[in-house]
Amino acid sequence: MAHDAHLSATGIHKSFGAVAVLNGIDFSVHSGEAVGIVGPNGAGKSTLLAVLSGALPATGGSVHLNDVDIGPLPARERAKRGLVRTHQIPKPFSGITVFENVLVAATHAGGARKSEAYDLALEALETCGMMPVANRSAESVGLLDRKRLELARALATRPRLLLLDEIGGGLTDAEASELVETILTLRARGIGIVWIEHIVHILVQVAERLVCMDGGRIIAEGTPDEVMTHAEVVKAYLGGAPA
Repeated sequence: MAHDAHLSATGIHKSFGAVAVLNGIDFSVHSGEAVGIVGPNGAGKSTLLAVLSGALPATGGSVHLNDVDIGPLPARERAKRGLVRTHQIPKPFSGITVFENVLVAATHAGGARKSEAYDLALEALETCGMMPVANRSAESVGLLDRKRLELARALATRPRLLLLDEIGGGLTDAEASELVETILTLRARGIGIVWIEHIVHILVQVAERLVCMDGGRIIAEGTPDEVMTHAEVVKAYLGGAPA
């Protein structure tokens, strides 16, 4: 079971030159909670995840993990404190096996000692349904297994909060359902989940709270039903008023 953790972002702004991508975002998540982030392309969703994870510095505002300001910390240091992000396009280390990929994550990102890292890697592979392909080269497995490998590598670092960036993209409905089962298992362990996903019907199988972004702002937040019927959300997605 993951230890309790709380991530909070206050007044987050992010600009690239003169272009403002995030315009004053307030966001929070606790371990054991699952929050989905939705919104049209260009809403700023992935940029928010990058700022939370430490991949990008914020232009303004603050990010706290368990009431500690982690704004100055790079992604690697945040990962050591339990805040881990997966990538939209899985990036396994090529030339080594699936198991070795997860072992590297446990040792380097997770900071585990060798024997402990070995156990963490095996447990992560088992949790993510990857044992049948553990000894295959990472680049040889299919898309669903590459997505699972991304989860297993994150899990091996002993995260308390997991940031998922469109991990369902490109999967069939059946494959997406299998991925949902894995993510529900992680949530049941007490890991907090923040998940950006275009495929809303997949997202709501995991997330009890939805946040909708548009134009770098949060325009609605609440239960999936509340958010998806919100007038501003309907307008952002469909360009019109709700029927």
